[in-house]
Amino acid sequence: MIDGDESVHLSEEKSRKLINYATIVSSIIIVLLVIYWYRLGIFTDQDKMRAYLANKKIIGPVVFVLIQIVQVVIPIIPGGISLLGGVVFFGPIWGFIYNYIGICIGSLINFFLARYYGRSFILHIVSEETLNKYMKWAKNQKRFNWFFALCILAPAAPDDVLCLLAGLTEMKFWTYFWIIILCKPWTIAAYSLGLVYGARWLLKLIGK
Repeated sequence: MIDGDESVHLSEEKSRKLINYATIVSSIIIVLLVIYWYRLGIFTDQDKMRAYLANKKIIGPVVFVLIQIVQVVIPIIPGGISLLGGVVFFGPIWGFIYNYIGICIGSLINFFLARYYGRSFILHIVSEETLNKYMKWAKNQKRFNWFFALCILAPAAPDDVLCLLAGLTEMKFWTYFWIIILCKPWTIAAYSLGLVYGARWLLKLIGK
């Protein structure tokens, strides 16, 4: 017979597996879409890209921002791919703005979800081992605040996990808010530029 704690653990493990499967499926779909768009020529021809987006001036950005929010709260789409999508389809300036808005809103939602639902909610998304690895930084709130800010500023840090963890600590909301608002732009810009130039290099390589 399965007791309550074991039942919760199995439920958390099942949730993480579903998210992992959804991530794999969404990645495959995105790759197929990229191949389709590449064959349409929208990555290599500005006129074709403008024509493709001509009737999506309003709904396109709205849908994209919503996708960014969802992928931050429920990470089923690799963040790097969605960042690249924003810059490719909307250009470097508006792509950056839409990425920034969606990611910031998603990060704020993560904070409130973790604070309201607690550790059990987080364990539906990340493993207990991963969470415990970063929990040691939360023993000293002042030290965690600085650690959190530096990680949000660093491109390779596990932002989503740390945003959830921040909700479990005594960090004040406005401290969290300003860290996200002020530090996220630099990370998004670094990722976007790296991904765009990397994608261009890859497309040129494929074209050869």
